[in-house]
Amino acid sequence: MIVLASSSATRQAMLRNAGLNFVALAPALDEKALAAANPHWLPRETALRLAEAKAINVSLRHADAQVIGADQVLALDNRVYGKPSNRAHCLAQLRALRGRTHALISAVVLARDGKAVWAHTDEALLTMRDYSDAFLEDYLEAIGDDCTKSVGGYKIEGRGVQLFRSVSGDHFTILGLPLVPLLQKLREAGEIAA
Repeated sequence: MIVLASSSATRQAMLRNAGLNFVALAPALDEKALAAANPHWLPRETALRLAEAKAINVSLRHADAQVIGADQVLALDNRVYGKPSNRAHCLAQLRALRGRTHALISAVVLARDGKAVWAHTDEALLTMRDYSDAFLEDYLEAIGDDCTKSVGGYKIEGRGVQLFRSVSGDHFTILGLPLVPLLQKLREAGEIAA
């Protein structure tokens, strides 16, 4: 049995589109509090530790399952940007990212019987174009509350792609789950067909 420790519609769609049978369960975990309690974590460590915490949290309740935990952080100058709390916060983040290159770091962890058994992280680099304030206002008006649903306030698979000048990295990593390495590990573990 495969369990995704996430309520993310994007991660669920990726696994479903890849042909996996799984159950999605949200972890009982306050990610913001955990990250805030560990300000010494660097961005890559933050993504990995949060993914691990999610996987273990759900694995403790479903010991017989192969549990997938995933997390993504946006990093600029070693500062982690999370999901904006409201439109004003999103506006401030997108202004800070404008014209600059940031990293999206995605981590995935497999847990079984309450223990992490495998982990992988990957990073993509994205350069935003120097968009105008008018464009930014129009963008935020068009996406509405969606600006609070992903790190950085954009979804590159939608209208957010217009914010970028260049993108370098794995598509699945950008969406928040290093899918190809995860599928390979699930094959090796006998969870999916080889």
